[in-house]
Amino acid sequence: MASQSSIPAKTFEGWVAHDATSPLTFTTFEPKPFTDTDVEIKVTHCGICGTDVHTLRSGWGPTDYPCVVGHEIIGIVERVGTAVPTLASSTSSRDIRVGDRVGIGAQSMSCLRADCEACADGQESYCTRMTGTYNGRYKDKSKSYGGFATRWRGPAHFVFRIPDSLPSAEAAPLLCGGVTVFAPLRKYGAGPGKTVGVIGVGGLGHVGILFARALGADRVVAISRSSSKRADALEGLGADGFIATGEEKGWAKTHSRSLDILLSTVSAADMPLGQYLRLLKRDGTFIQVGAPEHPLPPLAAWSLIQKSVKVTGSNIGSPEDIRQMLQLAAEKRVLPWIQKRPMEDVNGALADMHDGKARYRYVLQNGGEQAKL
Repeated sequence: MASQSSIPAKTFEGWVAHDATSPLTFTTFEPKPFTDTDVEIKVTHCGICGTDVHTLRSGWGPTDYPCVVGHEIIGIVERVGTAVPTLASSTSSRDIRVGDRVGIGAQSMSCLRADCEACADGQESYCTRMTGTYNGRYKDKSKSYGGFATRWRGPAHFVFRIPDSLPSAEAAPLLCGGVTVFAPLRKYGAGPGKTVGVIGVGGLGHVGILFARALGADRVVAISRSSSKRADALEGLGADGFIATGEEKGWAKTHSRSLDILLSTVSAADMPLGQYLRLLKRDGTFIQVGAPEHPLPPLAAWSLIQKSVKVTGSNIGSPEDIRQMLQLAAEKRVLPWIQKRPMEDVNGALADMHDGKARYRYVLQNGGEQAKL
């Protein structure tokens, strides 16, 4: 591996945010120091996630500027740390080689300690010391930077080989948006014998419909405020039913006790939570994955008591979740609906994303032949 012998670059180039309101600027930034458990990749594609928008504008709290967002990263490995082939924390990461096509999702590190309950259970995304792929800090206090850049560097434990049958542009949104819906669907038993509802037909929701189908659910119902996305849901994504909550009078009563699992991908503070829970069967599960900047609406106790329903949430996914998701996506051809944009058009794409114009995910791609993979 000749590329491992050269001295790692001290600076990368990327689209950097310096505050909550100014456009991103293409300039240099200093990545984490390269260690023997890291890999370095040339970025070919990076999806735009709602988290990027929240972080850039400090919507969830003060962002640690300067910041490079992007955590649905696809690229080609150019450097592998000397300890990666014998990495104790991940046998899967040991196979990463220079030239491999890989991806990185929303997490780039956790403590990986044996006495950490989350890490020891293979649930690294719930580690209290987790490091986000951007806007985070590693143990050495260096900053984590994301994929709106020409290169990315970070721990091999959170780098995943992409199956050959998945195109790079379509694979990118799976690494955050995809696993965010796949992990809870799998955890709470979406599959044969189950009916699944997905609230919101958007960047997360449309992938939720695809994965509920791929997991073999008996029936998948798309739920949206209007019928504008009915054709997409039923004819394009393969949903079996559609509920337009803003148009269908008495929808909660009509469809009461019809769903085993209800996945909420929306982020509205005024969503009709109590009515959504009416859709669940006895012992049904409501899973919140959309992350609004404001609190969720109040919940009446009887909404829980009368049917013994469960209200829970889910945070991205573990490395094992991501590997299983990529395998299922490759086998079942789960391909998000994407629109490709040049990386140089990042500011325009972010503005369109904020305005809800994406159908249903934007994927930025760097120029050159690699972007065609």
